[in-house]
Amino acid sequence: MILYPAIDLKDGQAVRLLRGDMGQATVFNSDPAAQARAFQDAGCTWLHLVDLNGAFAGQPVNGAAVEAILAATSVPTQLGGGIRDMATIEMWLTRGIARIILGTVAVENPDLVRQAATAFPGQIAVGIDARKGRVATKGWAEETDVMVTDLAQQFSDAGVAAIIYTDIDRDGAMGGPNVAATADLARATSIPVIASGGVSSLADLIALRDTGVIAGAISGRALYDGALDLGEALAALTS
Repeated sequence: MILYPAIDLKDGQAVRLLRGDMGQATVFNSDPAAQARAFQDAGCTWLHLVDLNGAFAGQPVNGAAVEAILAATSVPTQLGGGIRDMATIEMWLTRGIARIILGTVAVENPDLVRQAATAFPGQIAVGIDARKGRVATKGWAEETDVMVTDLAQQFSDAGVAAIIYTDIDRDGAMGGPNVAATADLARATSIPVIASGGVSSLADLIALRDTGVIAGAISGRALYDGALDLGEALAALTS
């Protein structure tokens, strides 16, 4: 199981939100590129970036910070937030992003996901963010009647590289991930599922790994707070 350290970008800084609330942002590093280098130096094999402002604006906002991270690191990086057309997808892949995460557009324009996955094999992921099993969009600001499993299964034959499943109520709350719901989703789709939201300890990571069906986990606040040691976690997951 791959561990993805998260760098959430707001106003050019690395922050973490509490349950997706932009009004409850804690700044952890004013230099996101330095933070990315630190994660790479600790041994991570991937990075997970989110342009939080972009998710609300519907277009990239923290582009300069993303480019600084790409310049400072060599590990593959996945990026989500405000990416809603082919031109933006192609722009970021050309600039060195390894995998694009499509969230809101997966609900509003699923054909774009299919087109992108065909055009860029292995480089398109779907971000599914949910409250109580229902998908939320536009930076989690809008809730829909779409069920998580139904959305995932829409893309089962599209060539999507991964599904990143976030339980919004767990995100940034340090209360542990929703292991059962994530494992249920992973069993319901053939697409590899990456867990996001609530990973706060090594025990959480082990619980996700031991399901045998979850391909990866994203952690942010626990790494910044020191509740989870990245080197120790990486060693445990590869042992």
